[in-house]
Amino acid sequence: MLVKVAEAKGATLDWMVCRARHPHADMSATHVWLDTGDGEDDFLIEQTSTDWAQGGPIIDREKISIRQWTNVPIVHAYMPEGEWSSDGESPLIAAMRCLVVSRLGEEVEVPDGLS
Repeated sequence: MLVKVAEAKGATLDWMVCRARHPHADMSATHVWLDTGDGEDDFLIEQTSTDWAQGGPIIDREKISIRQWTNVPIVHAYMPEGEWSSDGESPLIAAMRCLVVSRLGEEVEVPDGLS
């Protein structure tokens, strides 16, 4: 199913972030299979759009900037290098949408169980 990144949240957005970070991985709706070289090639999709411990390092590494105004409930995230941007209900949602748009585009094909 094709999903607009601007509307993605929860497990769907987390899946998109994982796809953006591991474009060649074999993925289901909940797991990723990668050849890590250590015999361990399966891990759960992280909750990058709700957990700062998981999403925060991505924001730092990808140099995603966040703007939040006190009188507007929407957060804006942008990547100046590629001029990508996205909005969201929280800094993590906006930043993860921005990452996905920068790597996968405005719409992403996701497994039917996610949307």
